[in-house]
Amino acid sequence: MFYRPEDGHGLPHNPFNAIVSPRPIAWVSTRGSDGSENLAPYSFFNAVAYVPPQVMFASTSAKSDRDWSKDTMFNIRETEQFCVNIVEYAARDVMNVSSGPWPKEEDEFAKAGIERAECQTIACSRVANAPASLECRLVKIVELEGEHNFMAIGEVTGVHMRDDCIVEGRFDVTTFQPLARLGYRDYARVTELFSLTRPGQ
Repeated sequence: MFYRPEDGHGLPHNPFNAIVSPRPIAWVSTRGSDGSENLAPYSFFNAVAYVPPQVMFASTSAKSDRDWSKDTMFNIRETEQFCVNIVEYAARDVMNVSSGPWPKEEDEFAKAGIERAECQTIACSRVANAPASLECRLVKIVELEGEHNFMAIGEVTGVHMRDDCIVEGRFDVTTFQPLARLGYRDYARVTELFSLTRPGQ
């Protein structure tokens, strides 16, 4: 089949995010200027540069108690910093709790029973037992086409890696099985790896 997004797809559910998958999940922690903390997952996420290392994630909706986006983007706009925590399969349920449309004063760390630790290069909490956490300084927030679509780009200023995830000098994803977002209500986990060598290398 073929469809133009502006005309609709005619299917019971939107296939777009099922087509662009699997996608890594940015479990973004932020702290507002008032000291309130927020933790929420975003699956429009990826690394975008090596030097300096930079990541991006996008938020594509708003909450009833915010006028243009979600708590995460509000906090980032105020403080110009955020932390991306990597989600492992073992944390799938508490991550899901943190994804709810909770009031802006709700602390998702507390609500989901997630242990927090203080970041080193930014004033923000991180998920203490995450396989890895990337402390970020905001580079820019980009307003995308469409209502409530915003992308935050951050420069990574600090990297935390859990000791058991470093195997023979490599960050080994098989030790924790990264969680990935598919379409609809579907997720996947990485359980096996294979290697390819690029031509000319």
